[in-house]
Amino acid sequence: MAFVFHFQIINQQIVMLFQTDKKESSYSAWYRRAINLWPCIWCSGGRITFVSGDFKELHVGLKLGIRTRNRVGTVYGGSIYSSVDPYFMLMFMQILGKDFVVWDKGATVKFIRPITEPVRCRFLITDELVETVRAQISANGQYVFELPLQYEDDNGRIYVTFTKTVYAASKEYYKKKKEIQ
Repeated sequence: MAFVFHFQIINQQIVMLFQTDKKESSYSAWYRRAINLWPCIWCSGGRITFVSGDFKELHVGLKLGIRTRNRVGTVYGGSIYSSVDPYFMLMFMQILGKDFVVWDKGATVKFIRPITEPVRCRFLITDELVETVRAQISANGQYVFELPLQYEDDNGRIYVTFTKTVYAASKEYYKKKKEIQ
């Protein structure tokens, strides 16, 4: 008996989970496709559906399925968190560029209600936040900041809230800090 595994690239058209004036660039669309195929992201059950060309907006969808179902028939908590884990860090890496180091530093998760239907999450980074991060790094070499997130359904009903803590520093400051430690 032979088993055949077939990976199908799911419809590559953009599925807009939220209204936005932003557009994907060819690079951000390629980036979305590549990240969705990354094993740790694909296995989470979450799917990036949109990345703006400036990397300041990103949409993720999550639904109950074979990869996400837990023992009681709802979306597994590990899938919920892993489906949103790296994106603020990856977005800031793109926005700030190669002269900066960006890490996820921590997170808090509050489960409000079990997820049994499709939910969505919107990552937004404002111009003001980018200016603040750059100014703090310029003044102090590094900056730690928190960003809120939530999973909601199409009616705006909230299922999970997150607070992501992100660390950013200039590469020069980061190298000096590592030498001291």
